[in-house]
Amino acid sequence: MATTREVLDRPGLGPHLLAPWELRRLDAVRVPARRDDVLAARLLLRLCAARLTGLPPEAAGPAQRCPGCGRDGHGRPYLPGDPGIGLSLSHADGVVAAAAGHGPVGVDVEPAARRPGSPRVLRGLLPEAEVREAEAAPDPGAALLRAWVRAEARFKAGPAAGRLREWTDPARSAVAAIASAAPPSVLDGPPGATA
Repeated sequence: MATTREVLDRPGLGPHLLAPWELRRLDAVRVPARRDDVLAARLLLRLCAARLTGLPPEAAGPAQRCPGCGRDGHGRPYLPGDPGIGLSLSHADGVVAAAAGHGPVGVDVEPAARRPGSPRVLRGLLPEAEVREAEAAPDPGAALLRAWVRAEARFKAGPAAGRLREWTDPARSAVAAIASAAPPSVLDGPPGATA
């Protein structure tokens, strides 16, 4: 996890590392802050994949293929040439997270001040027991956010990912979770960041 600025300020990182299809998608994002978040998440994903594989970031670029329509450029990211490596990324309002691991992996990040919605709405999206537990917490909004982040990470990883790690990063005012098949670990990323 890192702030968008932490990633974009790192020397050597920038849009030049993205594949043409990623640049086309990035160009379609019209809100500058959101565009920066998308770019930072994609760059952080390369750093995670590079660290896991030993490849340089420029050679650790993901591909995406949608299983529903069979088209490239969207769907779950994967590392070409190494189908055993799972990849995931997330971005939201100035914070980004990425994960790479052996087997399925999913990551989600949200600003700690965000609230995912009312318990009534979330009952249709989250397990009832988690919603009830969050409602009973001293700060139900924060507990619902953590439940949401966990659910998003699990969804991105798929059913084979049985391990979960959740944390709050007070310095970045963010909440994150990673779901994976192998035991997740949090590694130092860019200076001041967690990947």
